[in-house]
Amino acid sequence: MQRPIVLATVIGTGLFAIAVFAQQTPAPSPAPAGIRFPPMEKVEKLSDNLYLIAGAGGNSAVQVRSDGVLLVDTKIPGNGQDLLKLIKTVTDKPVTHIINTHTHFDHAGSNSEFPASVEIVTQENTKTNMEKMDAFKSDTGKVGLPDKTFKDRLTLFNGKDAVDLYHFGPAHTNGDTYVVFRNARVMHAGDTFAQKGQPFVDANNGGSGVAFPDTLAKTAAGVKQVDRVITGHSTVMSWQEFVDYGEFHRLYVAHARASLAAGKTPEQALAELKLPEKFRDYNLSPGRTGNGNFGTIYAELQK
Repeated sequence: MQRPIVLATVIGTGLFAIAVFAQQTPAPSPAPAGIRFPPMEKVEKLSDNLYLIAGAGGNSAVQVRSDGVLLVDTKIPGNGQDLLKLIKTVTDKPVTHIINTHTHFDHAGSNSEFPASVEIVTQENTKTNMEKMDAFKSDTGKVGLPDKTFKDRLTLFNGKDAVDLYHFGPAHTNGDTYVVFRNARVMHAGDTFAQKGQPFVDANNGGSGVAFPDTLAKTAAGVKQVDRVITGHSTVMSWQEFVDYGEFHRLYVAHARASLAAGKTPEQALAELKLPEKFRDYNLSPGRTGNGNFGTIYAELQK
């Protein structure tokens, strides 16, 4: 597959953006109104061969191997060359693989700006979602589509460079990938754990607010020997914070069920949400919908 250096095209209808707040509206362009990302400024070292690059979209992970570089998530369109410049501050090895944690423009937007030799890997549903997007329908856009997919699990590389990819079901989208760097004991969670607070549930791309807590619970049970978690947009957090995030979702959906049964509106459900003290710093902004995820969850429960 040829992947020349090009600026990724505008992300089409049906793609939803992730920003500081949980609920957002469909993104008509690479820089939708009201969505602002801080710039990329530095490379943060997480372990001997694993680095984090924040800003300009979702958090990117960089693993330096003996024969090349693995990049997780390519940020918003137009950042391919800046990513390469930052990567070159820690290694002269070429980027050989890209993993997209999911379909959204702030995580896959610069795919097409990398050399043709780079292999792009995603969960199979993410490839299907990307193929529906206007950004990947043009001749130049198509070269940013995945070259390899997996269903439930895939391991890349061997020995200390081994990276495990997992998919445990719908949550943020229906193609969310968890990327586990075995030797570093670090997991990239993408936007299934974007920040401490209500996530964005992209129903148009198969996301499910109802299934979210079950998917997080399956991840917590199925992934072993991880100490730290790279979030989609916030800081690196502990494994326990990820586990707690799953509990937050379980309580959230349980409250939605009870509120719906009591005849409460989604707005009332959000206003009346009571959580344990350990969730006091969670972002419970109502977002642009005015009801957080309760409207989305109500719609699922009423099907």
